[in-house]
Amino acid sequence: MKISLADYDVGNLHSVRKAFELNGASVEIVKDVSKLLDAKCVVFPGVGAFDMTMEKLLPFRDQIRDRLESGIPALGICIGAQITFGSSEEGRSPGLALFKGRVKKLETEKIPHMGWNDVLTSDPLMDGIDDRKFYFAHSYYCSADDKECVIGNTQYENIEFPSFFRPRTFTEHSSTLRKVRILDYRLSGTSFHLRRMYYDRHPRRGCSGS
Repeated sequence: MKISLADYDVGNLHSVRKAFELNGASVEIVKDVSKLLDAKCVVFPGVGAFDMTMEKLLPFRDQIRDRLESGIPALGICIGAQITFGSSEEGRSPGLALFKGRVKKLETEKIPHMGWNDVLTSDPLMDGIDDRKFYFAHSYYCSADDKECVIGNTQYENIEFPSFFRPRTFTEHSSTLRKVRILDYRLSGTSFHLRRMYYDRHPRRGCSGS
């Protein structure tokens, strides 16, 4: 299965692609977002602002949502996860609305939240991953209307915010990407980045934020 990595002119495509390739996946960077309508597996990368991220997706918003709701595996990372919600306090553009809810600003003393932090989850996708520290770089978090969508949380200063989520009704796939286990389910969203996937394979090498 080939991963279609959405290029909407924001985000760090290189480190996201490298993280998946080092775990055995085939990755194609897709700049023409209309091609996502034929994708077998989609990843929305992180780093960026909500409106700017949605700008290239808006003309195909309904078709992309229909494609993802058809059951193909998909992953949103940081801003790529935020756009799977209906709206954001950061901008005016509508999101893909795969999740009901709104992206809200962190009400903490220090913003942005940057660095390694724990993801508190008992989700089976994390089975075998003893170190649950992942990299964060964000000022906003996803607030789902359906709290059962939240499958992981992270503590930062005085708040605990959702950092790992999935629709309550999802389809399990017999994915060929067994090392990229987060894609074994139809749709997942994370507030954290994929540095962990890189460092587990190359602990002595650096990796820019994904």
